[in-house]
Amino acid sequence: MKPQDSEAVKALLSSPKKIVITTHRNPDGDAIGSSLGLYHFLTKTGHNVTVISPNDYPDFLGWMPDAGKIVVFEKQTEAAEKILNDAEIIFTLDFNVLSRTGDLMEAALKKVDGVFIMIDHHQKPGDYAKYIFSDTSYGSTCEMIYHFIKGMGFQDKIDKTIGTCLYTGIVTDSGSFRYPSTTGTTHRIVAEFIDKGIDNSQIHSLLFDNHSHNRIQILARALQNMKVLPAYNTSYTYLSQEELNSFGHSKGDTEGIVNYGLSMKDIVFTAFFTENKEEGIIKISFRSKGDFDVNQYAREHFNGGGHINAAGGKSTDTLEATIQKFIATLAHTKIE
Repeated sequence: MKPQDSEAVKALLSSPKKIVITTHRNPDGDAIGSSLGLYHFLTKTGHNVTVISPNDYPDFLGWMPDAGKIVVFEKQTEAAEKILNDAEIIFTLDFNVLSRTGDLMEAALKKVDGVFIMIDHHQKPGDYAKYIFSDTSYGSTCEMIYHFIKGMGFQDKIDKTIGTCLYTGIVTDSGSFRYPSTTGTTHRIVAEFIDKGIDNSQIHSLLFDNHSHNRIQILARALQNMKVLPAYNTSYTYLSQEELNSFGHSKGDTEGIVNYGLSMKDIVFTAFFTENKEEGIIKISFRSKGDFDVNQYAREHFNGGGHINAAGGKSTDTLEATIQKFIATLAHTKIE
């Protein structure tokens, strides 16, 4: 954030305010971690704060401090709209265009008169916010929240609870610190959290060693479905709605499956297609290694976007037609 904006936001927060923190639809560890980390900081400094999520967050994030206080917009619409309309400040975290909150919440946000503050690390930010902290060099929004707090001179306010929330987003969005966006600064921030008493080993266990039997069966089926296209250094896998239903899937059960496609030798690009008949779409996750830009690829072919090595997209075609389109695009895509 620009120094002048940081000072302006600090002045804005110098007296108690009614504040809403929100994030993108289908929130992940970085979305919920950054929201709750900022929530605990702002509450600690005297503000009246509510976190509103567009829809439910995955069960494996339910252990996070005060996750139970999150208002789910699509379940508690009337109450959430009232809170939004009363808000003086609205922080939007881990997204940069209002459409990422879904049609219902986007419409509600467009009616709000409060001051919008965006903190996000994705490409091509929108212009809805008065104050913008947007930087694609950061590996997570949680790391940005740390710098946001530090930039206002409140680093001493970061305690074990705040550190626990922010660590969650850093470890999930960095692929447990293996992605290229992980820097020495990332590790120094985490070291500071550990010094403040966070239980990094326990957090990792709660995030990654806490799966249901159904989730493991879903992973097994996705691995069975995986295809390799050696000529394009590409792999892909998929799950139909029928397959998901047969294993009694819950929100979050498919989290991280896309990464298995990159674990094979010589694979540079991978995709994971998930059928969602309720929404009438095929959700697509893309991952890559090196310089292959999946953000650009997703924008060009599948109405999506994200980061250079991690992006998402969607299709309203059938699962079969979407996969065939994906394969057809590879003939005209340079993947090395």
